[in-house]
Amino acid sequence: MLHTTDFVLLSAVLFILGAMGVLLRKNAILLFMSVELMLNASNLALVAFAKQWNQMEGHLFVFFVIAVAAAEVAVGLALIVAIFHSKQSINVDELHQMEG
Repeated sequence: MLHTTDFVLLSAVLFILGAMGVLLRKNAILLFMSVELMLNASNLALVAFAKQWNQMEGHLFVFFVIAVAAAEVAVGLALIVAIFHSKQSINVDELHQMEG
């Protein structure tokens, strides 16, 4: 039987991997995936604590966070595609040249 500690440790590892991806990557899609990994790690921890304390509100909150994340994915990918069409690159270091 897995305990809450196991889920929280897995959540921490996933969050750290996502944070490393945000800090080390220069590709916009990989940055976007890293942010989503961090969001899912926090959802995992929230569900683990909600299950430990038998609180349904934690599960409902995670459901709404996932729904908002789905909308974020749609808007974020649309922005990445629009930037790629105009710049022919999704390298974050090159995006500072978007003035004018």
